[in-house]
Amino acid sequence: MSKNFYLSNLKRLREQKGWTQEKLAQQSGVSYHTLIKIERGTIQDPRIETVANIARALGLSLDELVNF
Repeated sequence: MSKNFYLSNLKRLREQKGWTQEKLAQQSGVSYHTLIKIERGTIQDPRIETVANIARALGLSLDELVNF
C-alpha cells in the first residue's frame, strides 16, 4: 500500500513531541484507529477537517504539517 505522501512525516512529528498515537488521538479529537490508518497510509485522502485537527493538536499549521 502506498503511503500518503503529504502526511508522510506525521509519525516523525508526533514522535518529536514525545506523543503516542493515543495521545495525539486524544488531543486532536481524531479516533485512534483513524490516526493509525493515516500514519500507515491506509487512508489515502483524509478529510481536511481531520488533517486540520491533527495539525492544531501538534501546534502546526496545515502547511507545516503537509510540507514539513
